[in-house]
Amino acid sequence: MSPIHIVHLYAQEMNIYGDTGNTIVLQKRLQWRNIPVKVSVIGIGEKLPANTDILIAGGGQDAVQSSIQGDLLKKGKELKAMADEGMVVLLICGSYQLFGRRFITHKNEEIKGIGILPLETKAGPERLIGNMIYKTKWGKVVGYENHSGLTMLDDKSLALGKVIKGKGNNGQDRTEGVVYKNIFGTYSHGPVLSKNPHFADELLRRAVERKNGQSGLTSLDDKLELKAALVASLRPR
Repeated sequence: MSPIHIVHLYAQEMNIYGDTGNTIVLQKRLQWRNIPVKVSVIGIGEKLPANTDILIAGGGQDAVQSSIQGDLLKKGKELKAMADEGMVVLLICGSYQLFGRRFITHKNEEIKGIGILPLETKAGPERLIGNMIYKTKWGKVVGYENHSGLTMLDDKSLALGKVIKGKGNNGQDRTEGVVYKNIFGTYSHGPVLSKNPHFADELLRRAVERKNGQSGLTSLDDKLELKAALVASLRPR
């Protein structure tokens, strides 16, 4: 079986609220199943591996988003081609915003995105902070949001989930995140995959099926992860 290659993009720059943990979760869930895995960390000025199976990118402050903008735009065409070919992608918060068309800051400055995702984001008057729960087709997801950006999807049917607790994309239409091709975007920090093994396994299932032509994943004991999700879901907003 060929190794699943996980690439963490801008791990140093975009790693707020433990987002790097998502890479660790996916790596361990593959290793526990005896599926070969390789992890690469790619920063500013470094080339994307052509054989990337899963791309992970986390969140960061507005100033950090601005600092990676030029490099991300240079990588945009290649990232779009890789996404069109079915690469699995998990984007958290700031990276989620920058894979859209643009992000307008509080200062009314435009940070250009790479336009892969059909959405735009504009800074709102207040931060949306707290524990969140949203319902997806793969089950409930528990996370933690902290963002001022208000994201509007071109098509609400592309939302990753429907908000049960929290604010989600914009605090207005009860949408949270996006699913577009094999790209998943969300405002959930945490790291989100540590408390949502079903979500992690959906990403892995898609990557394994694409790489090795088989989608079956052996079951794991997720009692600890599910207990963590329960504790987080019961915490006050």
